[in-house]
Amino acid sequence: MNPQIISVSEFLTIINETLGFAYPQVIVEGEVSSFKVNQGKFVFFDLKDEKAVLNCFMMTHQLKLPIEDGMKIRATGTPKVFPKSSRFSLTVRNIELAGEGALRRALELLKRKLDGEGLFDPARKRPLPAFPHRIGLITSGTSAAYSDFIKILNARWSGVEVLLADVSVQGAGAPDQVVGALEYFNQLAHPVDVLVLIRGGGSLEDLMAFSTEPVARAVAASRTPIVVGVGHEIDFSLADYAADVRAATPTDAARLVVPDRREIAGRIDHLTHRAEASLTAAVTARARRTDRAVGQLEASLRHPREQLQAHTTALWRSLDRLSSHRQLLAARTVALERVLRGLDPKAVLNRGYAIVRTPDGRLVRRPADVQPGDALAIQVAEGQVSAQVTTQ
Repeated sequence: MNPQIISVSEFLTIINETLGFAYPQVIVEGEVSSFKVNQGKFVFFDLKDEKAVLNCFMMTHQLKLPIEDGMKIRATGTPKVFPKSSRFSLTVRNIELAGEGALRRALELLKRKLDGEGLFDPARKRPLPAFPHRIGLITSGTSAAYSDFIKILNARWSGVEVLLADVSVQGAGAPDQVVGALEYFNQLAHPVDVLVLIRGGGSLEDLMAFSTEPVARAVAASRTPIVVGVGHEIDFSLADYAADVRAATPTDAARLVVPDRREIAGRIDHLTHRAEASLTAAVTARARRTDRAVGQLEASLRHPREQLQAHTTALWRSLDRLSSHRQLLAARTVALERVLRGLDPKAVLNRGYAIVRTPDGRLVRRPADVQPGDALAIQVAEGQVSAQVTTQ
């Protein structure tokens, strides 16, 4: 039987179909070498061990963590032969770092990059609302972190609505789910008051989903203030640095987002007592000032009243003296009238006396005032008579 003759391209197609069927997905662990990025979107590197080298290719948007030569990684992908170059390669869809050394180095590189862009700047941090009504919670709904958070939340405060975004917090799909949950909450027509992203403890590799670049950027870009509590107190993720507030643990996150009702009640009692004391002091001070003002007013009113009483007494005394003077003056007037009446010429004439005048009106007081033959006018009480001097 003669073998079938096929073209090069047909052969390579058969090879790729066979590889795809036999190895639809493989995970290869090795050390990175010859890492480079072309045109800002194509990533090329080699994976090697002591005996062999494997060419790898992937797109930049699939690279969740920064890598560099010397790092040990696990690359998930599909083997393929590229027809144009007949070059065998692994088309990578996801990368996981292998070993804490590689993980820490990748975190250090990514942290340096994001910090340089200002994502961790303290000036970007926002305060949390004092009394939130709606909380957006991003975590695994079946995790101990979720149970602990809800327990502490309800013990401290009540009446808070919690909207849960149930996501994977570990593994290859965790970063995309966390980013999707953040985008969902930030696009709500009625946004929540605060976001909480939490996960329980684990190894550095377990917590890597919270240190990927997409998650860190999504946390930093959140419209809503966000608290991140990942792992134990000694654990730090890049999402912690990007958050507005970092919680040491998931339970600490619950303590940070809501107040303690007992503490608030105590504070209200304290403020009430202070207000009552201040009010009492103010009323007492006002009462004292009022008493002083009344005393001053009474004193000022008492002085004019005393003066008025003194003036009234003096006036009555003056009136009494005036009355006495009036009586004395009347008596003197009567006596004077009596004297005046005695001096009235008519009164004298009534007693029989007469007034003698010459025709030119001169009074005749002595005989020498007239000559024989002079005419005289003699005034008596009832009238006047004429006479002539005959002898001197």
